Amino acid sequence: MQRRAFRWRHALYLLAGLVFALFPIFWMVSTSFKPTHEWAATPPVWISDQATWANYGPLISVDFATGWVDGNGASWRALLNSFIISGAATFIAIFFGLMAAIGFSRYRAGGHHVALAILTVRGIPTVIVAIPLLIMFGWFGLRDTHIGLILVYVAFTVPFAFWMLKSFIDEIPPEIEEAAMMDGMSRWQAHFRVTLPLIKGGVVATALFIFILNWSEFLLAVVLTEKTVVTITINMFLYSGVAGIQAALATVAALPIVIVGLLIHQHLARGFTLGAVKR
Repeated sequence: MQRRAFRWRHALYLLAGLVFALFPIFWMVSTSFKPTHEWAATPPVWISDQATWANYGPLISVDFATGWVDGNGASWRALLNSFIISGAATFIAIFFGLMAAIGFSRYRAGGHHVALAILTVRGIPTVIVAIPLLIMFGWFGLRDTHIGLILVYVAFTVPFAFWMLKSFIDEIPPEIEEAAMMDGMSRWQAHFRVTLPLIKGGVVATALFIFILNWSEFLLAVVLTEKTVVTITINMFLYSGVAGIQAALATVAALPIVIVGLLIHQHLARGFTLGAVKR
C-alpha cells in the first residue's frame, strides 16, 4: 500500500482539530485565574494580565480554628468523596465485569440473550430510575451514603466493563489457556496468570474509562445525596453563576484524570488498540 505524502493542508487540518479539542480546556484554566470583572467581559479577555488565585479560595484557604481547608472543608471533602466513591465503584465494576466477561467469552455462560440484557441496563435513561432509586434507598437507609452511591455507580458501569473486557478476552486464543492447563494450571490460574496479563492494557483502559464516568456523574449524585456525601460535581453546581470558582474547581477536578492518564499512557495505548484487528 502506497503511503501518501504529508502535505501542508494536512498540518492545517491537524492544527484545526487540536484547537477545537483544546480550546475548552484553555478557556477553563484561563477563567480560573481571572478576576471577577473579566469573567464575562466584552470583548473577552483571553489571558488576564491581572491573574489571581482568588477563585481557588474554596480549595486553598484555611480556617485555622478548625484546621479544615475551605473553612468547613466543603470542596476538599467533595474531592475526597469523589475519590472514594469513584475509586471503589471502578474497582468493583472491573472485578465483576471481568468475571462476567471470562464466563461469557470462555464458557458462553447465560447465552447471547443474557449478554444483551446486561447491555440494556445502559440503555435506560438515568433520569427514569433516579426517583425510584431515591425511594428505595430511603427504605434501606442508603440515601446520602458512600455505599449507596458506590452501589448505583457499579450497577450502571458493570455493563461497560463487561462488554469492553469481553472484547479483549475474545482476542486471546483459548488454546493458550488450554496449553497452560496441560502444564498443570487450574482453570482459575490459567485465566488470571495467563489471560489477564495479556489483556492488562485493556483492563487499564477500561478502568480509566469507567473511573471518568463515575468521577463526572452528576444526576444520580444530586438526587441520592443531601449534605453528608457531596461529590465534586455537586460542589461545582453549588457555585452556579460564579464562573471563576467553577472553572477553578473544574481545573482541579480534571487534574487526577490527566495525571493518571499520563502515568498509565503506555497501557492505554495497548488497551485502545487491542482487538482492533479481528482474527
